[in-house]
Amino acid sequence: MNNFTVTNDIYQVTAWIRDGPRRGVRVVSLSERSVRKVFLFLARFLREYFQGGEGLVKKPAVVIVGAGKVGGALTILLHKKGYPIAGVASRSISSARRVAEEVNCPATGRPEEVTGLGELVFITTPDREIARVAEAIASRQGFRSGQIVAHTSGAHAASELRGVQGTGAMVVSIHPLQSFVDLQGAIENLPGSYFALEGDETAMAVARQIVADLDGKAFTIRAEDKPLYHAAACVASNYLVSLMHYATGLYRCFGLSREEAFEALFPLVQGTINNVRRIGPVQALTGPVSRGDGTTILDHLPALERVGKEEINLYRALGLYTVSVALEKGSIDQEQALQLKKVFA
Repeated sequence: MNNFTVTNDIYQVTAWIRDGPRRGVRVVSLSERSVRKVFLFLARFLREYFQGGEGLVKKPAVVIVGAGKVGGALTILLHKKGYPIAGVASRSISSARRVAEEVNCPATGRPEEVTGLGELVFITTPDREIARVAEAIASRQGFRSGQIVAHTSGAHAASELRGVQGTGAMVVSIHPLQSFVDLQGAIENLPGSYFALEGDETAMAVARQIVADLDGKAFTIRAEDKPLYHAAACVASNYLVSLMHYATGLYRCFGLSREEAFEALFPLVQGTINNVRRIGPVQALTGPVSRGDGTTILDHLPALERVGKEEINLYRALGLYTVSVALEKGSIDQEQALQLKKVFA
């Protein structure tokens, strides 16, 4: 009786080609269609497993839940780095399809239809939706044991994925310390960013590899430190925008448009950022506070008072903080600092 066996294991196929006649396995001729199937299988195998000439390394299949700026950027960038994208889900099916078309994967408005296909599931919804979405997927048996479920929130710990508990999946928060205003900007800005990681140890090992593949730098953070970490990020990013709005608004008071004011001020801002990067935020401090020049500050205050209460209060608050920076720099002494604080108070 002929000895026939069917398998899709590439290693067994290779062994049978080599040893088949000796072991009594019959070698049959293949049709052109069958040959095409074999070559397609081999091509898929090599594409998914062979990475950079360093051996056979299987990257986890990824599912993205939330097709906004961060989710879309992760989908496209991870696909380019060789991660199989098993599916994209979004409350807006049109958004899911738009991102999925970029990587040729399934799109759905029901996350539980695709989450089971991935070894790593990213929930990239708005922060307020993370817990609800995770609980909804879990209630529909959308997670399985051994999976890694990640969110990308800076404000919340991995415990925000509490709905995943009891499914056997592991949780991690992977927050890119970056600003995203649109998809193209996210794709450009995400690589090379720092990422804050927190969660299950096994999941964090995979997260570190994800960050490395995105050419980023990873650091770990405790769950209880996430609010302070995120507050600092808001100051550095969001409030920088507010300060630019504040400063350009003041220039409007003497006839410049906000656009003209921005063009005038941006080289100053860029130069300051360059100085901060080169010598640090303390030594980069310049201006009247750094010089202990209370007279100039006294000239500022009545002008700002005529603009508005919010404007002068913000100026006073920033000035008081800047006094401590000048002290740390050593450009003023304690007596000068005391006099400046009286001016700002």
